[in-house]
Amino acid sequence: MWRCTGPRWSGGGPGSEPEGRFGQRLGWYCAERDEERVSMLPAGKVLAFAAQGERRCLGVRRAGRRLVCPYGAVLDGAGAGDQCARCAQLDRSRSVAADTMADDPRPYGVYLAYFGPGLLKVGITAAERGPARLVEQGAVAYAWLGRGPLMAARRAEALLGSALAVPDRFAKAAKRAARGALPPVPDRVAELAQLHRAAQELTAWPETLQPVEFACADHTELFGLDRIPGEVAELGGMTSGAEIVGEVLTGVGSDVYLRLATGGEGERAAEKGEGAVGGRTGDVGSGRAGRAGGVGPGGVTGRVGGGVAVLDARMLSGWVLGAAVGRVTTVPVRAVGPGVGEREGTGRQEGLF
Repeated sequence: MWRCTGPRWSGGGPGSEPEGRFGQRLGWYCAERDEERVSMLPAGKVLAFAAQGERRCLGVRRAGRRLVCPYGAVLDGAGAGDQCARCAQLDRSRSVAADTMADDPRPYGVYLAYFGPGLLKVGITAAERGPARLVEQGAVAYAWLGRGPLMAARRAEALLGSALAVPDRFAKAAKRAARGALPPVPDRVAELAQLHRAAQELTAWPETLQPVEFACADHTELFGLDRIPGEVAELGGMTSGAEIVGEVLTGVGSDVYLRLATGGEGERAAEKGEGAVGGRTGDVGSGRAGRAGGVGPGGVTGRVGGGVAVLDARMLSGWVLGAAVGRVTTVPVRAVGPGVGEREGTGRQEGLF
């Protein structure tokens, strides 16, 4: 039995691939075999899958291996988290993100990430991971600011927050909304360059943190940002038996943009016969056409088809995903307008490292 472990952007482990080879994937874990696999989510990929059984906690990763949740905890299908409270507590007991691993000897990079006009944040990541963390967060563009020991990187991050009011997180809704109205690349570069210059001119810059000259990396092509339309709906959480049927347009961070199938398109998806999740490859495949109908915008029952919706693929983690038997998406679909979400406000963001 293969359970989805959520979105990934590197097929062979953290930092194992150069940025030019990044591609959005879904991870899978089979506890009975203690094996992990990934399947690609390229543009044009047809998805037709259904949630089966209960969504279970994925346990804890230690030394590159996954330790199964000893409690067999059942998770809420509406959340993005893939751990129960006790496994999450154990995970954070030895975590840089939770400031419980201050003795980490690895060098760290300090970065500035751009998500849209006025949406610039500071963060740190292990230098060995390269740009992987920026891709995972869905950063539209970024620039390295400095490199050095963990505590020096932490001090620089705190310094930017106090001296320049640069946040270390943004709510997913704000990042999604910004993608719908991005300025030209030169404007993004100029905004990053201005903050980069101001940061390195701070008098309290940590002495052990080596400054890095400004160089902007842009993810327009990697994320296929030009394929995201102005009007995008939002897919809600999975429940047992709920189905998603559509075609991948592109992926940004943990988000997957899908063109939802109409009834006829659902039948054609089924005819492709790519198979269910798991098996030999762990692919997310197509199912048999069957019942019509679905859940419309705002959760109103009705046919869903033809529109574009975004799914936070983290909500798939912990589910066993089998072949869909229907023609259309039956999870809740919420119409939220251009870009999806609101620009205002910040909130808790997925892990920073």
